Amino acid sequence: MAPMRTDEGAELALADDIVGQARALSARLLVGLPDRWRHTIAVAERARELTGAVNPADCEILCAAAWLHDVGYAPLIVDTGFHPLDGARYLDGEGWPSRLCGLVAHHSGALFVARTLDLGDQMAAYPDERSPVTDALAYADQTVGFRGEPLPIEERMADMLRRHGSGSANATAHRFRAPYLLAAAHRVQQRLTLAT
Repeated sequence: MAPMRTDEGAELALADDIVGQARALSARLLVGLPDRWRHTIAVAERARELTGAVNPADCEILCAAAWLHDVGYAPLIVDTGFHPLDGARYLDGEGWPSRLCGLVAHHSGALFVARTLDLGDQMAAYPDERSPVTDALAYADQTVGFRGEPLPIEERMADMLRRHGSGSANATAHRFRAPYLLAAAHRVQQRLTLAT
């Protein structure tokens, strides 16, 4: 379990191996959800491949967020039923850095869906940084299928709509969320091109 924010030493201990601690926590929370765990492993690997699209100082936070982005699906921590918010709340309560909690809360344009669920005000408790890190996290998540298989972003979005259904909050938010995700993917691809 992540150290609590009780003193500077605990905060420092978390920062020393944030990616390893994120991987261990995710493994423990998602152990009973094999498809979600396979997806998480693949997203984390994809995020590692995308570190060239972010500032070198942000590589660890990107990789840690990739490991933790779906912990809100864990039955142990489900509260609202909206996994980005539930994951962020759990991590916040366990003393993880606020920036990481914000990345989990807002991953893959979650705010668009949250607004359709009337959870926008609750999401406001977490920073939505809209940065190269959020772009890379969204790209990593949206190019991996729900069982961990690689997918082009357009196929991933179509699959999500099929799985959740036309009456879902995801479908309602899609007309706003899809352009955001496609723009994030484009920015990541541009940054990777410039980095080579």
